[in-house]
Amino acid sequence: MAGFMSITQEKIIKSMSARSFLETLPIVPMPAGECFALSMGSFLLLVGLGHLYRRDTLTDTMRYFVFLAEISACLLVMRSLNLAYDGVVLLVVADLMHRYQGKNQSWLLLGAMFGLYFIANYNMAVFQGHVAPFDAYVSYYKSSVQAILVAVKNGFVSVNIILFVLYLVLLVQSKHQEKERIASLNKQLGDANKRLRAYAIEAERMAETRERNRLAREIHDTLGHALTGIAAGLDACIILVDAAPEAAKKQLAKIRETARRGIVDVRRSVKKLRPDDLEKLPLRHAIARMVAEFAESSNMKIKVIALGWPDNLREDEEEVIYRVVQEGITNANQHGHATEAIVTIGTEPGRNYIIIADNGIGCSEVDPGFGLRHMKERLGLLHGRLRYWSDNGFTLEATIPAGNRQEDDK
Repeated sequence: MAGFMSITQEKIIKSMSARSFLETLPIVPMPAGECFALSMGSFLLLVGLGHLYRRDTLTDTMRYFVFLAEISACLLVMRSLNLAYDGVVLLVVADLMHRYQGKNQSWLLLGAMFGLYFIANYNMAVFQGHVAPFDAYVSYYKSSVQAILVAVKNGFVSVNIILFVLYLVLLVQSKHQEKERIASLNKQLGDANKRLRAYAIEAERMAETRERNRLAREIHDTLGHALTGIAAGLDACIILVDAAPEAAKKQLAKIRETARRGIVDVRRSVKKLRPDDLEKLPLRHAIARMVAEFAESSNMKIKVIALGWPDNLREDEEEVIYRVVQEGITNANQHGHATEAIVTIGTEPGRNYIIIADNGIGCSEVDPGFGLRHMKERLGLLHGRLRYWSDNGFTLEATIPAGNRQEDDK
């Protein structure tokens, strides 16, 4: 339209009919070049502001100012076209629709649309007598050409409205697809949350099972060891109480100390602490003390042989070795009724080993009980292995891979 009016104005000047044309106008129109430049410049400004308005980096306050500037550019475009067309307002409405966020802002959208058209119509009413109307430019041409020009204008107006409606349809479809995608993601998130809750419940159950097994191992090893020593010591006291009262008193004192240490170890086990002797003494001395106290309370002869004592052990490795020796001599006394046992601890390339052999009654077929199963579990946590057999007594062999500290550090 700007090009049409500029070209028509040039033709009027060249045809020397400018005077008669000006007599039909309320004002003197702008020069053709300036009118075309103003319309194109203001339109490019409107497009640039629309692009800026759609950017996600703008704050709400900045976006309001950009929108007001876009309205001003829209009015400038309409003024440069001599108010011949107000459909450019649809561009501003399209930008506003693009940022539409939902039903909570429907009042804002509706108010803005009415406001834009009110401003456009108000300007057309106010400035109607201060512009060169489009019909004046059309009247310069012949009647047949005038009909064609009006039809072309109306066609472009219709195309503009069709494009706007098509844009709204595509925008609504895009919003709907976005909602469906969000709904699908929410459903997937809900399913993931359900699986996560199920996993959390299962993990909690597994943790409870592990904790029960840990407490069972700890109580069996500590309390079973202490009670076995106490029971053996009491058997000795029954024999000595009449024949040697003083010796029976000494034996009872040892039994009392064994019971007290057992209580301390049970409490530490419940609190996930290491045995009291391991906290205060090196592993070698802790094992020697534990073996000596058990031997005294049970009257069982126990010999410890160290063939290359393992060093650089982690705390969990020390505790497993301690518990294996403790459970081994306890089983020898309680189940094998042994009077003697030999504990051999040594190292070989790539492994540490503990061998406990006793002179008990043994058995023709080994049926793993609570203690053997717990020793296997403890060794399994360190990738170790437990072997046992019965031959003139009972023998068990526990092996733990050496060098785990270096591998873990790597």
